[in-house]
Amino acid sequence: MKILANDGIARTGIDALEKEGFEVLTVKVAQEQLQNYINENEVAALLVRSATEVRKNLIDNCPSLRLIGRGGVGMDNIDVAYAKEKGLHVINTPAASSESVAELVFAHLFGGVRYLYDANRNMPLEGDSRFKQLKKSYGSGTELRGKTLGIIGFGRIGQATAKVALGVGMKVIYFDPFMEKTSVTLSFFDGQQIAFDLESRSKEQVLKDSDFITLHVPAQKEYVIGKKEFGLMKEGIGIVNAARGGVLDEVALIDALEKGKVSFAGLDVFESEPNPEIRILMHPNISLTPHIGAATGEAQDRIGIELATQITELLKKN
Repeated sequence: MKILANDGIARTGIDALEKEGFEVLTVKVAQEQLQNYINENEVAALLVRSATEVRKNLIDNCPSLRLIGRGGVGMDNIDVAYAKEKGLHVINTPAASSESVAELVFAHLFGGVRYLYDANRNMPLEGDSRFKQLKKSYGSGTELRGKTLGIIGFGRIGQATAKVALGVGMKVIYFDPFMEKTSVTLSFFDGQQIAFDLESRSKEQVLKDSDFITLHVPAQKEYVIGKKEFGLMKEGIGIVNAARGGVLDEVALIDALEKGKVSFAGLDVFESEPNPEIRILMHPNISLTPHIGAATGEAQDRIGIELATQITELLKKN
């Protein structure tokens, strides 16, 4: 039985699948050639990340397909309901990359409060000629400890982000219409644990009371953060989006940055991905990464193993 990992899969996942007798194909097939490749090779399972789309037309015209797997959380690049209606298994790995995304959020936050995103641009150019001036420019940073982090969306990744924040010494508040109350448990290297009971607040309250905001919501039809929401925030707030492009209004963000309402932003995802707008890419107060939230070796190993386990259960043992 053949499995096409069109957007790649970790070696651990390949080994686990091959051990169960599957043939894993890791060739990268262009979107327009995908249907022919699947049919010519009688592919039973198609594994994707965010690059490959699996829409109705592909599902209808690939009769050998029995399973579609997403290495990650969001499945907005897959017509999930339609695939299930047609009898296909649709799986993802919601828990495998939560910590990786949370750590990237804090990479942006730490870099933002200490101006690293800008210092790393200017030090190579002017560090030898304007050292003292740069030191003065970047010497007024702030600390995250004691500040309030507002989290919009409190699923697995939102909760993982909260754990990092609590460990840093931040106050955590969140908004999630589907999770009124929850408890997050911090586990430490020596086996100690401590639990924090949290309750959802209104979106408006989170926007007004937070010193920093991070987004952890699925793809939306409308902006979660736009001009109206920026107007409710504190002056000088920092904001990070490592969720999905299109949940944050980038035009409103630029305006808020220009007016000083937002002191810095960290973006891992973009409205016009994979071709982010030049005003976003060139803005001096935006920290940028190319959609790498889940892209750690540890996360990819977990994703590979989790996919292999689910595929084996669904295609061999049922």
